[in-house]
Amino acid sequence: MSDRPVVLFLCVHNSGRSVAGRMLLEHYAQGRVEVLSAGSEPADQLNPSVVAVLSERGLDATAEVPKPVTDEMARAADVVVTMGCGDACPLVRAQHRQDWNIPDPRDMDETQFRAVREMIAEKVRQLPGMR
Repeated sequence: MSDRPVVLFLCVHNSGRSVAGRMLLEHYAQGRVEVLSAGSEPADQLNPSVVAVLSERGLDATAEVPKPVTDEMARAADVVVTMGCGDACPLVRAQHRQDWNIPDPRDMDETQFRAVREMIAEKVRQLPGMR
């Protein structure tokens, strides 16, 4: 177990918002935190628009696969960030919990997801320890 704080990003499909949150926080935190992402009903693959728009920031999501939230992830989390999925997100208790009202990129093209990426990036930079 790491002595770094653990942040868990959760959404329904773990194919867009939560992956973007995880990858952006890993980028900004530069190893200061451990970052996980998962979904309550993982998709078969990542949203291609999400992969393309993250690559514009130098973040390679091509090897990412959606994954289900596990009890181990939930127990490890110091901070849980749900990505606006409401009741579909599993209830995971943590010392700190935030719900970000982030639009679902499921039907967005790359242009539309760029705005969502920037919204997520701004919220990531506001997390404790990132200022």
